[in-house]
Amino acid sequence: MLNNTEFFTVRVAAKLALTPEIAQFELVATSGQTLPPFAAGAHIEVQLPGGLQRSYSLCNAPSENHRYQLGVLHDTNSRGGSQAMHTQVALGDVLHISAPRNHFPLAARARRSLLLAGGIGITPMLSMAWQLAADAVPFELHYCTRSSAQAAFAPMLEQTPYRERVHLHVDDGAAAQKINLAALLNTPETDVHVYVCGPQGFINAVMTTARAAGWLESQLHMELFNAEVISAEEDAAFEVEIASSGQVVKVAAQQTVVQALALAGIDVQISCEQGICGTCLTRVVSGTPVHRDQYLTPEEQAANDQFTPCCSRASSARLVIDLGPI
Repeated sequence: MLNNTEFFTVRVAAKLALTPEIAQFELVATSGQTLPPFAAGAHIEVQLPGGLQRSYSLCNAPSENHRYQLGVLHDTNSRGGSQAMHTQVALGDVLHISAPRNHFPLAARARRSLLLAGGIGITPMLSMAWQLAADAVPFELHYCTRSSAQAAFAPMLEQTPYRERVHLHVDDGAAAQKINLAALLNTPETDVHVYVCGPQGFINAVMTTARAAGWLESQLHMELFNAEVISAEEDAAFEVEIASSGQVVKVAAQQTVVQALALAGIDVQISCEQGICGTCLTRVVSGTPVHRDQYLTPEEQAANDQFTPCCSRASSARLVIDLGPI
């Protein structure tokens, strides 16, 4: 079995257009070996043409060790990753990917789970549903799309052994089938966990409704694909010092820390560039970061001992950082 913690090669064994905007990719090891195992909710980093690197959730059953399946939305407002996957990656191509990483795991010992997916946010929920069904843990999967034509994974879900637990909600359908978050989340239950993934507006609606109903933060889990754009009009310049070498790098008002470090010849591994994935998470030795990520919990942000240099900044004149592994 492959066990590489760095990047390794896979071959695109299948590429299927599920809708005009959503394609499914099947990746297999070029060596013919089994792939590194993954847990439900995990993602991989994919190196794409043009030097891009992007994260994609694994959507097949975690019990499968011969393939990884991805679902990718061709987002016209993306920063190039989805366009590269749709237009430049073809059947038979060889890609470099990371071993699976998981920032969106299922909670251990949950009595029941509510899986709420908006659009392409269904992808990590699929692996969760397969795992929960295999473990005989009660769950409901609510799949929300703008129309039935955009419900790319609905035909597959209709063929699963857990299809009775799947609820499809379409915006252009009858009122009775539309999701009612207030009713669904009205009563918090002990040892029940809520998972949500999709567009930010959908996630905000779920989280706001759940919190208002009294659900505990420990019961709520979310994964974002895109972060809100934060105004940079009042950003000020500051300095970053590398703890191991003492090198000081100036970060201009309109630069990210990652960009400033790159110009100084210091590379930091990045993926989402929006503070969502945690790939660039860096330890803070001293100074006060301004957190603009949506990866760290509020408690972790308050500790100010780590930050995401792809989007976060500093309120202090200098931030001393440790580029070693966390």
